[in-house]
Amino acid sequence: MSREVFILGGAQTDFARNVTREGGGLFELIRDASEAAFAATGIAPEQVETVHIGNFVGELFAGQGQLGGFMGHVHPALAGVPAARHEAACASGSIAALAASAEIEAGRYGLALVVGVELMRNVPGRRAAEYLGAAAWAGQEAQDATYVWPHIFSGVADEYDRRYGLDRAHLRAISANAFANARRNPLAQTRGWTVTPDHLGDDDMLNPVIEGRLRKSDCGQVTDGAAAIFLASAEVARAYAERTGQRLDTIPRITGWGHSTAPLSFTRKLADSRDAPFVFPFVRRAMMDALGRAGLADIHQVDGLEVHDCFSITQYMAIDHFGLTPPGQSWRAVEDGTIALGGRLPVNPSGGLIGLGHPVGATGVRMLLDAARQVSGRAGDCQVEGARRFATFNVGGSATTSVCFVVGV
Repeated sequence: MSREVFILGGAQTDFARNVTREGGGLFELIRDASEAAFAATGIAPEQVETVHIGNFVGELFAGQGQLGGFMGHVHPALAGVPAARHEAACASGSIAALAASAEIEAGRYGLALVVGVELMRNVPGRRAAEYLGAAAWAGQEAQDATYVWPHIFSGVADEYDRRYGLDRAHLRAISANAFANARRNPLAQTRGWTVTPDHLGDDDMLNPVIEGRLRKSDCGQVTDGAAAIFLASAEVARAYAERTGQRLDTIPRITGWGHSTAPLSFTRKLADSRDAPFVFPFVRRAMMDALGRAGLADIHQVDGLEVHDCFSITQYMAIDHFGLTPPGQSWRAVEDGTIALGGRLPVNPSGGLIGLGHPVGATGVRMLLDAARQVSGRAGDCQVEGARRFATFNVGGSATTSVCFVVGV
């Protein structure tokens, strides 16, 4: 990278909140995450030079666009600060972070506030699924599905089964790990849930089929939430370190990134990769680009991962695409405990999208925040012991947009 980009800290909202029941909406989520980030870091609003907001479908859930204009209502000092909104379905937050990083690398600004946000619990579940279907090809895909994304990702499970064989027990184990990790996270949507083996099994009452191969326990949560982080140049980070009594080399920084965009159509993706070793070659490219830019030979040189488990099969896919196992053999990392907290390469110690929650536009920002907390030893009960490097993988649509970061100290 031409210039280092540091993560000075941030905050997320409680993902168990139902903001509509509180009488709030998108603005309140943006405000609460931003104010908490200012409080957590000691950064003043007057210091922010640019703002980037990740959000997928605020127009549909809330009838609200032009989200940058909210920042002047968060604090008067943010009125007049340049602000932009970014959309890439579930990867919207990561795209916002990439844009902020690019401005810092270009030398335009020294301190950026990145906010990811989504309001999703203000409509019935079927309506929410309809809105989220905007990331598929409208009028072309999943026409007979009640729930678009469970339907499409059930197709990912079908493809794994066709190519390599797939045992549902391994998907259950991924979900079980997510819920177990979430119980340790004080901001997780499911932290107080009772999840028994029966809730993960084939009981149609306790764990109903949503679409195809995927049951309720395989699915990420519909969540209201926001996350905010501060990205900074080396000069700003150095001044911040001196002001807060830290050493610069203890402040997390983005050491690598990858970004790819595949054709929109899910069936086109599968057809294009039919003879390839990986189901989603463009996902693999984003992951390898991030590791390469960080100067890492392979994924085993990081200490943990925050990956996009919108469904259990998505994490299953991320495991082999990142190279924890050869293609089609993700089950090995599940069976031998590699991905568990305390394993050789823990995956989603936060609880991930299944356990922690998935406010779509916030997820990529939240992943970066958790990665920064991990490598600075501030992840609380979710801490991976001795973590110095963490990688993230955030995906939008049917692996249409893929964004990965490597964060280290």
